[in-house]
Amino acid sequence: MSVREFRELERHEWRVLGALRPVDGTTGLALRSPVDISGEGARIVRNRSGLYVIHEWSRLAAHAAAFDAPPALPAPGSEVLELVLRDPVGRYLSRLASIALPRDPEAAGADSLFVAVDVPLYPSATADLGTNWTAVRASVTDNADGAALGGALLRIVAAGEVLARGISDWRGEALVPVVGVPVTTWSEDEDAVVVSSIAATVEVYFDPALGTRTPIVDVRAGRQPAGVPLVDPLDLETRRAALPTTQQNVSLAARGALNLNLGLDLP
Repeated sequence: MSVREFRELERHEWRVLGALRPVDGTTGLALRSPVDISGEGARIVRNRSGLYVIHEWSRLAAHAAAFDAPPALPAPGSEVLELVLRDPVGRYLSRLASIALPRDPEAAGADSLFVAVDVPLYPSATADLGTNWTAVRASVTDNADGAALGGALLRIVAAGEVLARGISDWRGEALVPVVGVPVTTWSEDEDAVVVSSIAATVEVYFDPALGTRTPIVDVRAGRQPAGVPLVDPLDLETRRAALPTTQQNVSLAARGALNLNLGLDLP
């Protein structure tokens, strides 16, 4: 019996550090269209499943060639890679996101190396709306001089639940679609059995150090600033208690539309 000899001509090996899944911030569904994702010193590749896989990062260089077991240091989750996500088509606003690395292959649930991190992207002011969605459009400005505030976080809250989130663009314009507002629902008023709207509150949070301020004359002339707002909505949400804020009570109806002017007093 003859024994065949095999000669290795080429080998491709790499370690996966983590993966991201861009999702629609309104519906939570994974995005099918490509998104540009970059991080300083990182190599990120979109795979056939639509996940954005982090193959290398300069701060975890030792992990690239470690296959039997990951290096003991740095400890899992002790380093943070900041990412920029941009939609080349413009249906979604650009944003920042961060992921804690290295991911732990032994962890369970959302912290596992083998579970992709969902990153919601929020619609631009010109995005399409779905059937029966409620469209909340807002202009966010500085009360002092009317400057447009870009990178503000908007939340729509009803009965203690956040129904929707969005962010404002460089013009201070935001579209926050609300999904799931019933056409009719039970009323708390004993004189009305059903109602066609629900009470909610629109909340706005803005970080002057991270957001943009565009003079209203430039907005009206269409003069876009050199850089678009780049904020991490999750970061703003975490710190919202310490940020300048305003809110307005509204009534939401399915297939309805609201246009709000929301001004903030900035320090």
